[in-house]
Amino acid sequence: MQDQGYISKDLSFDDEGRQKLIKGITAISKAVKSTLGPRGKTVIIESINHLGGLTVTKDGVTVAKSIDLYDPVENIAVRMVKEAANKTASIAGDGTTTAIVLTEALVCSGIEHMVGDVNATEVIRLIREKVDVIIKRLSKQSRKVTGKRLLDVATISANNDKSLGKLITDTYNEVGLDGIVTVERSQTAETYADITSGIKVDRGYSSPLFINNHKKDECILEDVKILVCDAEINNIMQIETVLKDVIQNGDKLLIIGTCSGNMVNTLAANVVKNGLKFCNVPPPNFGYKQHELMQDIALAVGATYFSEKTGDDLSLILPKDLGSAAKVVAGKDSTVILTGGEVSAECQTRVEELREQQVRTKNKGERDFINTRIASLAGGIGCIYVGGDSDIEQKEKFDRVDDSVCAVRSALQEGIIPGGGLALWRLAPDLEKACDYPEEDIANRILSATLKSPLLQIMENAGLDGDSIMDQPDLIDDTHGFDVKNEKYGDMFKMGVIDPLKVTKNALINAVSVATTILSTNAIVTHARA
Repeated sequence: MQDQGYISKDLSFDDEGRQKLIKGITAISKAVKSTLGPRGKTVIIESINHLGGLTVTKDGVTVAKSIDLYDPVENIAVRMVKEAANKTASIAGDGTTTAIVLTEALVCSGIEHMVGDVNATEVIRLIREKVDVIIKRLSKQSRKVTGKRLLDVATISANNDKSLGKLITDTYNEVGLDGIVTVERSQTAETYADITSGIKVDRGYSSPLFINNHKKDECILEDVKILVCDAEINNIMQIETVLKDVIQNGDKLLIIGTCSGNMVNTLAANVVKNGLKFCNVPPPNFGYKQHELMQDIALAVGATYFSEKTGDDLSLILPKDLGSAAKVVAGKDSTVILTGGEVSAECQTRVEELREQQVRTKNKGERDFINTRIASLAGGIGCIYVGGDSDIEQKEKFDRVDDSVCAVRSALQEGIIPGGGLALWRLAPDLEKACDYPEEDIANRILSATLKSPLLQIMENAGLDGDSIMDQPDLIDDTHGFDVKNEKYGDMFKMGVIDPLKVTKNALINAVSVATTILSTNAIVTHARA
């Protein structure tokens, strides 16, 4: 109800509010956690934005994003759980379902144990403190990804589809560890990979208003013109000639360069109000490194580089000075530019010059910087095109491939740990030892239940009793567990049951962040419903 500019509010306190929060968490978790593991189930989502009005998926973040509850307090819980899932997906590319399972377990266990005269603030402080130790212990378990293990990561994350796992692995092997792999929907029923040239910029869009793919928070432009400059653009008059030509021809424009706040707002306003296809990405790095990286970008896209350092005047930029690319994908923190075709002769020449420079350079930091430039100019970009016999099948397969690609990327970055929830499960017993300090004992109990939850959920989804299975003498060390898919004990690394460290770590971090916030909540204010 609204009166004279004021909106009425409802307030929920103490146990009443927390119970509603738990109800919301349980609702979203129940829908999502059934998808976890090799025997997880699919979820059917009614979606007016999707062909046929239905989405069939095992992708946790897709399921989570589809859920909104009528009760405002319950929906606040849903939104907070989504935040844990989305942040995990944003950082690690996978692990959304695990993050939701961990969040629910921590909240429910916390409510159970934090009763009476317990100092809740101290318990929460201890939980956060102990999670830092758990993360360090997880990191010590990590192993580098090589050979067959790369295939195992890809296959598991693709819901144990061996053909998709092989396709993803082969693509990464072809582009190299410094290369980039993206995922697109195929125009046919066939699923295949294509390797092309391109470059990655370690900066993302300057404003979220440029986003046109809201599922992945990306700005995607195809057949795009590219302006590369290091001089600050303060108003549209500085690049009027270029802008007029772009608009008249119905082209898309990516500006890689510094734009003032007013200029970014002007570009964004034209995107939102007039439907123009613009995007701005700030220059990467700073100092002399920025100058050299910008030269590389301009060379890769065939643009004339306008630089203040060389006395170039922005007003002299003409349409012919713009570069081009087949596709640009600008995210929050990085941008991929697909130039298409083969690496140009000019790029090849630059790479050779850099290799010679690298040999002569004695400074390790400088050698690493040169190596980054070489990888950027010479590294391939693989695109996996996902097909399907129906739109529903294609969408479901696309989600699996996208998750798998992200998981492989995370595994290459930080290594792998025993999968199937085993790595977290193995850390629980140390937390089950009794403590004299009551708050610490409660914190340990809560965390122990939380760490066990992903493994137990995977077992439950397979119709198995996790506690009984894990209470066996066959589990001789920390890497030994139970392969749910094949129903056998053994070394998880040797059986190919593995998870990227980055995924598990960030799922836990984000789950704890959201769950402890909920546990410390005593009052909830919502808009009053009629």
